[in-house]
Amino acid sequence: MSDQDPSLVPPHAYQNPDFLESRDGRSLRIMSEYMEPLSRFTRYKIDDTIVFMGSARTRSREKALEELETAKRDGGDVEYAERQLELSVYYEAARELAHRLTVWSKGLGEDARRFVVCTGGGPGIMEAANRGASEADGLNVGLTISIPVEEFNNPYITRELHLNFHYFFMRKFWFLYLAKAVVIFPGGFGTLDELFEILTMVQTGKMRKRLPVVLFGQDYWDQVVNLDTLVRYGTISESDLDLMVRTDSVDEAFDYLTRDLIAFNLDQPGPVL
Repeated sequence: MSDQDPSLVPPHAYQNPDFLESRDGRSLRIMSEYMEPLSRFTRYKIDDTIVFMGSARTRSREKALEELETAKRDGGDVEYAERQLELSVYYEAARELAHRLTVWSKGLGEDARRFVVCTGGGPGIMEAANRGASEADGLNVGLTISIPVEEFNNPYITRELHLNFHYFFMRKFWFLYLAKAVVIFPGGFGTLDELFEILTMVQTGKMRKRLPVVLFGQDYWDQVVNLDTLVRYGTISESDLDLMVRTDSVDEAFDYLTRDLIAFNLDQPGPVL
């Protein structure tokens, strides 16, 4: 038996944080953000998802009303608070749509879990969708990202399916790899980035599966992204507008998504990209 001091024995490479966190260990970190989520999705039989995207700043109606009352009482920014109350309609719509889709998916009678609600795991629209799915007693996914912003608490994500990423591109991969539908609510830079990447992949045929895309909030999207102007200037084709459906109706979004998923994806479980 060796009398060597255990503290002097160097760690195995896979247990060496100095190596794993170095530039030379980057490929292993990237691979970990593929293999670890894959292991979890396999364990919990998550075959495919419906992804909800939108602003992290959108309040629930209850929270928006509370903030408006506070602004009026304390001399705060009432105009901003009133705008947040106006935008809270999207929180409640995301919550209702996620709830209805979860109830519908649970009624499909499949062994594996189909069309599970998935979000970026943050507050706002993401919280609303996770909340709606949770209130329907359904599993739901949250794919968070480590960025230097204030900490947030989204208690509605299924604990075992809350994954935290370092690399944006690996997070985006998992958004799209399992997605069989996407619903995009009003949002900022991150939402716009995700919207145009998805539309580009669908338009160019890099997405081999059918992927219905819903833009929820017609007035917002018509102001922020003037798609008709792109058509007029010839930078996209008029047929490209058919890559998405624009609506303000939870009923219309639900009917469109369920009809499309039944027709094109019900018999094709599992990821396709």
